[in-house]
Amino acid sequence: MNPILLVHGIIDKSKVFNKMSFYLQNNGYDVYSINLTPNNGTADLRVLAQKLKEYIDDQFKPNQKINLIGFSMGGLITRYYLQRLEGLEKVDKYVSISTPNNGTKMAYMLPFIGTKQMRPHSDFLEDLNRDIKNQFSHLDCLILWTPFDLMITPASSSILPVGKSLNFPVLLHKWMISDVRVFKAVDSFLNSELKI
Repeated sequence: MNPILLVHGIIDKSKVFNKMSFYLQNNGYDVYSINLTPNNGTADLRVLAQKLKEYIDDQFKPNQKINLIGFSMGGLITRYYLQRLEGLEKVDKYVSISTPNNGTKMAYMLPFIGTKQMRPHSDFLEDLNRDIKNQFSHLDCLILWTPFDLMITPASSSILPVGKSLNFPVLLHKWMISDVRVFKAVDSFLNSELKI
């Protein structure tokens, strides 16, 4: 099985994935996670994506395929890596969890470059969304979201026009990465049991 790399969201660190990592490791996966800094929205997401690329290049052999999972802001960082930093050549399967793929109104609360990039219709998002169908045409991807998300507003902003989209009735944004139903969906997808 390909190793899994988990990428956290705003204000988070890799330990936010402890429950998910434990579940996936128990199911036989090698699981890695990265601490991206600064993690408070003050950094350009493109810069954080470059840090992600450098980590992947250092951590994994050139011919080693990986599975990539991005949560919240980490979902946008992973998308930039995939779409603009040649990550598509490295990644076998991709999971986006509660990511503001089409922006979130909550991003208007902070005036930082990273949060501005997460606003609806930002130049950053318009650039990524312009060619996503073409970019992701050969990538297996799973989009997971909750209709009750108050960090991603509207919650449906997480949906992308690619791959398979599933929603779970999880009450809080961060609970998406500690919910067993989400873990099972990820495991099934990575094991090719969940058909796209």
